[in-house]
Amino acid sequence: QVQLVESGGGLVQPGGSLRLSCAASGIYFSLNGVGWYRQAPGKQRELVAAISSGGSTNYADSVKGRFTISKDNVKNTGYLQMNSLKPEDTAVYYCSAPFRNPRYWGQGTQVTVSS
Repeated sequence: QVQLVESGGGLVQPGGSLRLSCAASGIYFSLNGVGWYRQAPGKQRELVAAISSGGSTNYADSVKGRFTISKDNVKNTGYLQMNSLKPEDTAVYYCSAPFRNPRYWGQGTQVTVSS
């Protein structure tokens, strides 16, 4: 049974940073990669960043230069480092796998950027 568990969300001021984690069981990020999506109230879920099994990355234009996706294949954990956060980054963030055409999703973690 596949399980993805996100952590690390919270309330942060504009310009601040957060690091999200996604711990996986039943699926290996070393073989499948991992993606991060987000969904803001009233909006569709959108891709934020993804990393392939081999380490290739892609980012939404809105987060390029501010967010960094990575994975630790030994810990089977994915990460999303978010810097220079803006109020428009407020959303529920979900990790997913495989990184392309995801079949599995975590429960989500809330990120709120507000002063």
